[in-house]
Amino acid sequence: MSDFSFSDALLAWYDQHGRHDLPWQIADDPYKVWVSEIMLQQTQVKTVLQYFDRFIERFPTVQDLGQASWDDVAPYWAGLGYYARARNLHKAAGIVSQQGKFPETLEQWIELPGIGRSTAGALMSLGLRQYGVIMDGNVKRVLARFFAIEDDLSKPQHERALWQIAEDLCPQQRNHDYTQAIMDLGATVCTPKKPLCLYCPMQQHCLAYQQGLEQELPFKKAKKPVPIKTAHVLLIQSGDQWLWQQREAQGLWGGLYCLPIIEQATELQQIEQHFKLQAQVSSLQISHSFTHFTWLLDGKVFHVEHDQKEQLSIELNGHWLSPDQATAKGIPTAMKKMIKAADA
Repeated sequence: MSDFSFSDALLAWYDQHGRHDLPWQIADDPYKVWVSEIMLQQTQVKTVLQYFDRFIERFPTVQDLGQASWDDVAPYWAGLGYYARARNLHKAAGIVSQQGKFPETLEQWIELPGIGRSTAGALMSLGLRQYGVIMDGNVKRVLARFFAIEDDLSKPQHERALWQIAEDLCPQQRNHDYTQAIMDLGATVCTPKKPLCLYCPMQQHCLAYQQGLEQELPFKKAKKPVPIKTAHVLLIQSGDQWLWQQREAQGLWGGLYCLPIIEQATELQQIEQHFKLQAQVSSLQISHSFTHFTWLLDGKVFHVEHDQKEQLSIELNGHWLSPDQATAKGIPTAMKKMIKAADA
C-alpha cells in the first residue's frame, strides 16, 4: 500500500463521481454549510433537501435566524425530528449574530451550542475552506472497512485511534473537496448495507474487501429491542377548530404544537368526567417510532359546544386552531399522522 495515496484516489473519484450540486455546496457561505450540517445530523440527504431551501429562504443569513423568535423557527424544522438540534442552532445563531462574525478556529466553533468536534471540523473545511477533519457515520464506515478495524468504535479509546487515522489521511490541499468526497463515498458507494465494492476506488487496497468482511464492518453492537409505550391523544373539536397545546421548550417535540397527550388512563377518565366529554365510538390509532421507543397513540375524538371552548382552553392551557393553522405553527410528524387518520 506504500505507493497508494488514499486522498489522491479519493479526490480523483470525487472529481468524476462525487456530488457537486447540493444546495449548501457554496463557497464562502459558512452559514448555509452550518445549517446543512446540523440538519444532516441523524438525517439523510434526501430528507434534508426537502427542508433546506425553505429554511434558507425564510432565514437567509445568520442574523435573520439569530434575531427570529423560536416560534418563527419551529415551523421550518417541524417534521425533521431531533428538535434539540434546531434549538441549539437557533441559540448559536443568536450568539454569532451578536458577535458580528463567524468563529475562525475549531475551538471557537466547538464553544457554540450543539457543535461537537466533527461538525466543527466540517465548518472549518466546508464552511471556511480551512483545514478541518470530520468523523461522521460515513467516514467511520469507510475507514473501518478500508483498514479492517474490528474494534467497537463506540468506545472512546477506539474512537480516538480512528480520529488519529482520519487526521493522518486528511490532506491540506483541496481539504474541502476531500471532506465532501469521503462523505460521498460512504453515502453512495461504501453504504451500510450491500456496499458497491465493484465501483469503489479503494477496492484493491481495502482490507475488509480482501478479507470478505465488508458486510460485517464497522462493528455493530446487538440492538436491544425498542420498548413500546402507549398513550391517548385527545382530538377535542369544535367546528373546524381543534384544541392544541404548545409543548414545553425542553424535552420531546420541544416548542411544537401538539394535541393533548395523556399517558395515564385515570387522568383520561378525570378529564372526561370533569368536562363531561363523550368520546366517539371509533378511536384512531397510529404508531410513531423514535430511536429509543415506539409510541402507540390512541386518538379519542370529542365534539364540544362553542360555549365550552373557553373553559377547555384555560384549564388545559390550549389554543383553538384548525389543523392547517396548527401545521403552519409547527407540529411533529406524529400529529400529521393523527390528522390524516381523522380525515380518513
